[in-house]
Amino acid sequence: MSVSGLMSIGMRAMFANYAGLQTTGHNIANASVEGYSRQQVDLQTALGQFTGNGYIGKGVDVKTIQRAYDQFLTRELNTSNSQAQYDSMRLERLQQLEMVFAGGDEGIGAATGAFLNSMVDVASTPQDLAARNVVLGRAGELAQRFHSAALQLDGIQQGVTLDLQAGVASVNSIARQIAQVNNQIAAVKGNGQPPNDLLDLRDQLLSKLSDFTQITTMAAADGSMSVFIGGGQQLVLGNQAAQLVVGADTFDPSRVAVGLSGPGGVQPLSASLLGGGSIGALLHFQGDDLVRARTLLGQLSAAAAGSLNGQQALGLDLHGNSGGALFTVGLPQALPASSNARGGGGAFVANVTLTVTDAAQLRASEYSLANDGTGWQLVRLSDGATQAVVDGSVVDGFRIDLGTPAPAPTDRFLLQPVSRAANSMTLALTDASGLAAASPVTATAAGNNTGTGAVASLQVVSTAVDPNQTATVTFTSAAGAYNWELRDRVTNALLTSGSGTWSGAQPIALNGFELNLTGAPAAGDVFTVAKTAFPAASNGNAVAFVNLRDGVLVGRVGNGGGGLTGGSSLTDAWSQAMADIGVRTQGAHSASAISSQVAESAKATHSQRTGVNLDEEAARLLQYQQGYQAAAKVLQVAQTVFDSLLDAAGR
Repeated sequence: MSVSGLMSIGMRAMFANYAGLQTTGHNIANASVEGYSRQQVDLQTALGQFTGNGYIGKGVDVKTIQRAYDQFLTRELNTSNSQAQYDSMRLERLQQLEMVFAGGDEGIGAATGAFLNSMVDVASTPQDLAARNVVLGRAGELAQRFHSAALQLDGIQQGVTLDLQAGVASVNSIARQIAQVNNQIAAVKGNGQPPNDLLDLRDQLLSKLSDFTQITTMAAADGSMSVFIGGGQQLVLGNQAAQLVVGADTFDPSRVAVGLSGPGGVQPLSASLLGGGSIGALLHFQGDDLVRARTLLGQLSAAAAGSLNGQQALGLDLHGNSGGALFTVGLPQALPASSNARGGGGAFVANVTLTVTDAAQLRASEYSLANDGTGWQLVRLSDGATQAVVDGSVVDGFRIDLGTPAPAPTDRFLLQPVSRAANSMTLALTDASGLAAASPVTATAAGNNTGTGAVASLQVVSTAVDPNQTATVTFTSAAGAYNWELRDRVTNALLTSGSGTWSGAQPIALNGFELNLTGAPAAGDVFTVAKTAFPAASNGNAVAFVNLRDGVLVGRVGNGGGGLTGGSSLTDAWSQAMADIGVRTQGAHSASAISSQVAESAKATHSQRTGVNLDEEAARLLQYQQGYQAAAKVLQVAQTVFDSLLDAAGR
């Protein structure tokens, strides 16, 4: 073999070790760079040259520069990171909801209790304007707290909207960058060597993308990477990137929807399709947690206003007039889908209207209304309960009117009986003398009664009570049998009469009132219910207000027989609402702690496999340095031999 062969071996060795030094130096320089994968020189022995005495080696070749990469660990890292971002974002938003549903003296439950407790002073001195003004002040504070809580929920929704817009903008930017890197990778694919730094850059972009949504990837033959989101929707294909868009919700313009823009239009993406990531978490929070919070608040505000306005209507104010409304609340609404039929001016052809029939039966839920081909189906979205409805159907305390013209079979509606009730809750009564503390009727026992029967209470239960009618109850036996009459208060003309049997467990119900007695009335005993003569001195309705503290006023359910079961008091309902949000937050906290730990573990495992260990790199640096020096020595020997040959040839 010629001297040039030895020189070639030395030069190859020097190049290989120099490549090792460069690669090791590159690793050391990028040891702290996020997303960098350790690189390593892949060497192979050069094929030997055949001679009559065998094959003589030709040194070493640099085959390629490889990066440390594990497809499985990279996929697990992105998946776990996506879930961690999802749980973290949802927890952050739920903690904001917890601040709205506060307990203690600042909570709505405390304000409700304070209002009803303030009626105690009015019940003691119904003509006292100072006590009445305190009641109005408490009522105003209660309305303000409901309204303020609703505004806070609106603020949270606005934050969700802004975060979704920012997240979508980031996804679109990252997708374009991935497409550009794909193009660069494909352009150098023909040289047969992997562009390690470009591959690292793409992996880093994919990791950032997983912060916002769960992704799946598929490698192509040209080295590019296709990216899919939302259950297989194409985001990046080669050097082409699709775009996410943020638009108005199909039904509720206060909410936003996310879709993927493509040749066929915009494909909606739900939280369940997006899976993990902050965008999926925000959509889930908006469509589930925030809706639940809004309906819980709305249910309570509608029930509070309904029951308190109802009690106010049963009494008389200082002027002897029937009580006017204490509060106003937001009306129930039926929101049409944006795809519903429209007229020439752009207005919807058909609309559905809702009317509250019993605020105590309202549920903390929204409803979907659609025609399945056989008729209109109403789905309660909180639990999925479905029932057929027609025009005028009454469901869960509200009536559905389909209107004229009737909706088309393809029309769809989102019904919100309580969602906006708290937003418009205000104090309607501003004059303290208008507080209806007096009962419109008063019960008295005849002075010549011989039994031990006495009036325990008189409760007006319906606005049908007519103070211009005088009711007389005359017991005909000591066993409780009685006759009753209703006569005109002015003319004493008999209007109607009847009979019944009284027992201590049941009140005597007539003319919109319930008369409760104690003791044992004797035959001939008479009890009279007549118009209250001096409203300023009556406290009957104020006492009824106080009794509402423990009244079952929220979440009542029909028993199928015309009666109602279940339900909670106003303060208990607020406590249950706080517990509902608290349980969600606690669950999200646990989920976030677990997923964060899993993501950190996946990151550590991935780093161990692909990251730079400076101790190892320092050892390799010495190894390649020594190799380079040895190769230089080989080249020096070859040069000496070559010089000796030249000297010999010159002689």
